[in-house]
Order: sequence, then C-alpha cells, then structure tokens
Amino acid sequence: MTLRRRTRPVLSATLAAAFCLAAPGAAAHANASRNHACSPAVTLDRFSDALDKTTYDGSYVGNLSALAVDRDGSLAALADRSTLFRLDAKTLRPTGATNLADESGKELDSEGLAVDRDGTRLVTSETEPSVRRYSRAGKILERLPVPDDLRVAPAGRATANQTFEGLTLLPGGHTLLASMEYALDGDDPGTVRFQTWTREHGRFRLGAQYAYRTDDPSLGVPEVQSTPDGRLLVLERGFTAGVGNTVRLYLADPRHATDTSRVPDLTGQPGVRLLRKTPLADIADCPSLGATARQPQPNPLLDNIEGMTVTGRDGTGRLKVLLVSDDNQNPAQTTRFYYLRVRTGATGSVRSAPGFSPVVKRI
Repeated sequence: MTLRRRTRPVLSATLAAAFCLAAPGAAAHANASRNHACSPAVTLDRFSDALDKTTYDGSYVGNLSALAVDRDGSLAALADRSTLFRLDAKTLRPTGATNLADESGKELDSEGLAVDRDGTRLVTSETEPSVRRYSRAGKILERLPVPDDLRVAPAGRATANQTFEGLTLLPGGHTLLASMEYALDGDDPGTVRFQTWTREHGRFRLGAQYAYRTDDPSLGVPEVQSTPDGRLLVLERGFTAGVGNTVRLYLADPRHATDTSRVPDLTGQPGVRLLRKTPLADIADCPSLGATARQPQPNPLLDNIEGMTVTGRDGTGRLKVLLVSDDNQNPAQTTRFYYLRVRTGATGSVRSAPGFSPVVKRI
C-alpha cells in the first residue's frame, strides 16, 4: 500500500536494548560474515535492485506487495495494482505476468499472497477487504468469507487502505492466516487482528482470530509469514516524512493466544492474551552494503519493505527469508530485494493436524 501514516521511529528502552546488539559492518564479504549481522538472530547476505524501474511485456515491474515460492520453485511476486509476476528464483528475471481482477472485472488493491498446495493462488485485496482464490491463469475460483467487523466502514470497523496486508498458509496447508495492517475502530491503537480460516472438505471456513500489538501504535503490519514450526515472522513498518522508513522483524508465537473473534472491542479487555512476540532485528541496523537511497532514510538500505517469504533453510538450520520493497511507482523509492538469514531458536511445534490449535479463552 502507499503509506499515508506518518510515524516516529522511536524504540522503547527494552526494544532498544534488544535490537542494539550488533553494529553494522562495512565489508561486502559473502553470506554469514560477522560484518553482515543485523542482530544476533539476523544477517543480511545481499540485496538486489535488479527490477527497479523495469518493465515486462508492457507491465511495470514494481508496486510489489507480496512474495511466495511457487510449486515449481520460481517466485511469485504480487503487485498491488492487480498483476502477479513470475520471477526466476536465482536471477529475479520476470518470466510471466498474470492480470487479476474482481468478479466485475475491476482491478484489485492486491496486497497478500499465498500459493496453495495445488498451485492455486490465494490473494487479498484491501479494498473490501477480501480473500480470493485464483487459478494459475487468473480465473476466480472461490471467495472466502470475511467477518463483518473486519470490513471497511461503514460496513465494518476497518479503515480504508488499512486492512488485509499479509497472508500465509501454516504448515500442513490446513490453516490460512491474514493480518490486518492497522487496528479496527474501537480497538486499542496498535492492536492488530489476525484472522484465520480452516480448510474443511476442500474449502476454507472462518476460524479463530488473534490479537497482535505493534511496538508503536503508528506502526502497521504489512506482512506475516509462517515458519516451518508454525510460528510467525511479522514485519512492522512505518514512515516519517523527512526521516524515512521504520522496518522491524519479529517472531510471534500463537500458542496460548486468545481467540478474539467474539471480543468486540480490544480496548482494556482483561484476560485477552496477545500473540507473544520476540524482536529479531531492526532492518535499520543491517549493514548498508553500498546501498543508496533516493530520499532520507535512517539507513540507505531501507525502503518501503512490504513483502516477505521463507525460501528454505541454510546448512546451519537458519531460515532463508526474502523481503521486497514496494516502490509505489515513485521516482524517490526503490524496488529492492533483501536476502536474510534468520535464526528463530528451538521450540516445540505449535501446530497439530489439521492445523495449529492454540489454547484459547473466550471473553
């Protein structure tokens, strides 16, 4: 999405201590070099601006809001202006483009993407908001139900352009999860709802809902991705004119979180257990590796990072995580890919067939 909020990139004392764990290095040595550390948990291998301000088959290759690994190993990259690109996973070279539309043929404000086990695409649009399933050719196959409260006002309590941003399938493929970007009207600012759907007889039905709190109310959640053990990588992001972007990566654990689907207002509700989160890195603390920025940034490496996917593991068990920035087709912004390695630490699995089943307490 185009960021309209103006945020203050301020760290609490606790988070500052957690994030300020390693100073950026200057060397451009490969992979897991100490000088590539963003934090003890995250290293930056490299970045790529290869697709910045490029076109493919007449389509602008930018405005990228989501990434997913396709069934054939290629990358699917979703533009928020209704185009789904296929990219070569090694070179990022575009090899295909599919135009998406709603039931009336209108473009989507497409923000979240997940590739299902049969190769179909699950895509969010933050206009209504909605989640639709598309064939590989771009034909609508299904539209998932959405709780009334999550709809844009006056139909619901959400604000336009602040709805479904992240989308991910949990391990096993039985549970789909979408993250709202900002809080609903009536909820505490900074308390964001995550909605799930559970697959029953081949179709997704509404499931549990969870609450996640950002570090600062002015930060939103542009992306969420499942880890192999069922926890969640969560991006928090904001923008301050004249200062630049704030982008932080967290690990969230759904175990013991309250199902908030029957909690009308998340404001001072006793007994509501939030998704437990652990800071992994502030991307501003990564080494710049020679990156340049066309507008003020705390680190020239930063831009409007909005998409994320887990592409695999390295030889030491760290997750290989790919991020991408949405340039909003703006000359002052950059389409940039970031190659991270993330150590999440050992934990018991948080999933159980057919999907994860956190302990919940209904209010």
